[in-house]
Amino acid sequence: MTDPVKTIFNRSVPGRTGFSLPACDVPELEPNEMIPEQFLRSRAPGLPELSETDVVRHFTGLSRENYGEDSGFYPLGSCTMKYNPKMNEDAAALAGFEKVHPLQPEQTVQGCLQILFELDKMLAEITGVERMTFQPAAGAHGELTGLMMIKAYHESRGDTKRTKILVPDSAHGTNPASSAAAGFDVVEIKSDKRGNVDLEDLKDHIGEDTAGMMLTNPNTLGLFDEHILEISEAIHAAGGLLYYDGANANAIVGVCRPGDIGFDVVHLNLHKTFSTPHGGGGPGSGPVGVTKKLVPFLPGPLVEFENGVYRFDRNRPGSIGRVKTFFGNFGVIVKAYTYLCSIGAEGLVQVSRAAVLNANYLRVKLKDYYGIAYDRACMHEFVLSASSQKASNGVTANDIAKRLIDFSFHPPTVYFPLIVHEALMIEPTETESKETLDEFIDAMIQIAKEARTDPELVKTAPHTTAVSRFDETRAARFPILTWHRDEG
Repeated sequence: MTDPVKTIFNRSVPGRTGFSLPACDVPELEPNEMIPEQFLRSRAPGLPELSETDVVRHFTGLSRENYGEDSGFYPLGSCTMKYNPKMNEDAAALAGFEKVHPLQPEQTVQGCLQILFELDKMLAEITGVERMTFQPAAGAHGELTGLMMIKAYHESRGDTKRTKILVPDSAHGTNPASSAAAGFDVVEIKSDKRGNVDLEDLKDHIGEDTAGMMLTNPNTLGLFDEHILEISEAIHAAGGLLYYDGANANAIVGVCRPGDIGFDVVHLNLHKTFSTPHGGGGPGSGPVGVTKKLVPFLPGPLVEFENGVYRFDRNRPGSIGRVKTFFGNFGVIVKAYTYLCSIGAEGLVQVSRAAVLNANYLRVKLKDYYGIAYDRACMHEFVLSASSQKASNGVTANDIAKRLIDFSFHPPTVYFPLIVHEALMIEPTETESKETLDEFIDAMIQIAKEARTDPELVKTAPHTTAVSRFDETRAARFPILTWHRDEG
């Protein structure tokens, strides 16, 4: 079968080159005079042969096939795929930050230590906690770090019977995984009819063996839990601790502080909420903050400021120890610092309000065309359901997501959270204009109509890409990650 997209090897022409070198003016050596014979190739490596123009055009063409925030709208629920100001990228690329080495003496990196110290204070103020660690490399790593501190706290008090972590059924998949990795037993708590934690089910599972509860608020359904104060009171009354998953903090920064409503441990995703391009494998940053009683357990070192000098405090006998080499992904930290300095406290409030407004605007405009899992005011995201489309004409959430590609939109998250059938999770973030949202609304309405009148059009989408539908199961289980030359 002919490749739908030509690889650079397909474009190769024997004898064509993209360089011009002067004639060699020193005696040439035979290959075996430079490299032992057993290490020599038996044949040429088979590299592609192209002109410079062909190479540039090939890779430029590939770049145009990519989809990013600079080229279009990501309505990707629970991932906060938003536009980030380029100024923050420029700040992180300054030579004093980009070329710094983690083993430099403290006196030569005072500016870097100042950023770590001040961002610690900023994020602690935003979340309502005492101190932060910047070591965790991303959100799930932050979860594990927070759970390790919860375990260390209980063990320091001789309370070793606390072996269970409560996790709502609407939680991110990393929550139960992180709990298990930290050595806890995971107990699932059901949601009620309004998308909150079911208080009765919660009370049935709380006991002397409860170490804590992991909670995202707003939750994965995009709903602020109406019972959060009762949840906090119940967990603490049982002697447990409350952990805040900051994946959805984009909805509350500047407006609501997790520490004020009872959370003991808070992780944030700087790569989601605080201005680092998200995706593509990284880099991430998942700093974790704790209330005063948990500060002794934070990974070290922490930065302190004394007598006009910033220094590392490495004397932390109660610490859980390092969870990452050095001091975290520093470039991401610089971007977050620049972001907060540039928008300020009022800007943070505007971020949350715009994110919530945009999500509710989409929810109201689309609820007559798709099912709404929980039809009440949402926060930064909401969950549609394509159950009616599937029941009527066999059009699935996956089909609708694929069809969106034809309208030049990135597909949203599908089939998550698991408690909603045929789920389509939509998160517009605060950076999208009303005009963009209206275009997205029009596309979603058009697809809903097509699902009734021409379902095959939706089921076979996308129609505008180089390839349409992959065998996703086979691709996941048997990926082909290398190109092999046709020896024939």
